[in-house]
Amino acid sequence: QVQLVESGGGLVQPGGSLRLSCAASGSIFSINTMGWYRQAPGKQRELVASITSGGYTNYADSVKGRFTISRDNYKNSVYLQMNSLKPEDTAVYYCYYYRRPPTHWGQGTQVTVSS
Repeated sequence: QVQLVESGGGLVQPGGSLRLSCAASGSIFSINTMGWYRQAPGKQRELVASITSGGYTNYADSVKGRFTISRDNYKNSVYLQMNSLKPEDTAVYYCYYYRRPPTHWGQGTQVTVSS
């Protein structure tokens, strides 16, 4: 079993920045993929960014150039630096860990972008 604990969400004005963190514990394999999804009210959960243990990254088109995903393999942690935030980035952000099914999820952290 894998446990994920997220932190770093909150309220920020448009144009501001936030940094999300997610720490994984439990049965962690060295080769894995971690990342972030988000879900806004009334919308489906969507992939924001992912990063493999080898450092390969993938981003949603809507966040390219604004968000940066990184990880620390020694700490089994993944981070999401979010800059130039927009109101449409408002959502609950979920960290995930994937090695093989099932995908493991964090509890979610709220990000609200509003003036």
